[in-house]
Amino acid sequence: MTDDHTHVQEFFTARAADWDTRFPDDGPAYASAVGTLGLGPGDAVLDAGCGTGRALPALRAAVGPRGTVLGVDLTAAMLEAAVRAARNGSGTLLLADVARLPLRSRSLDAVFGAGLISHLSHPGPDLAELARVVRPGGLLALFHPIGRAALAARHGRRITDDDLRAEHNLRPLLVRSGWRLDTYTDEDDRFLALSVRMR
Repeated sequence: MTDDHTHVQEFFTARAADWDTRFPDDGPAYASAVGTLGLGPGDAVLDAGCGTGRALPALRAAVGPRGTVLGVDLTAAMLEAAVRAARNGSGTLLLADVARLPLRSRSLDAVFGAGLISHLSHPGPDLAELARVVRPGGLLALFHPIGRAALAARHGRRITDDDLRAEHNLRPLLVRSGWRLDTYTDEDDRFLALSVRMR
């Protein structure tokens, strides 16, 4: 395991038990972001870096009982918190790395990634791996319940041009990874980049 992975696991393991209580009001934002995927009954969707599974109920509601909802996370403690919150009833949880997904190519209709992009060890190859498992024309929603400026302020920093989530950085990265950036929203109360997998 790389040092980057160890750092991510240590960071989230230490915070897993109280993660949901730290962000208790994010539910509507997650549901709204899931809605942008346009999922329908029977679709298959992955929550990449699902954490405590806060998006899983909205994803299950979107695809219905015959759809497939998978939640993948690198940190066992986050998945354990998802089980304690009974969110495993909304989808199948897998302990796995988004850089090496245990999924067939072109097996999904969409990928949802909340807060994911800033925790990818190798953003280009990792986004390409997400493209691998999505059918041509499938969707990727990169989401955060607050925008870049609000997130930087929360951490006592200023927003910078080298932020990976900035549109001028994200757009070419997505294209090189097999995606096309279709919609980009960066406001105080939400960040959402909706991308389409190219053929």
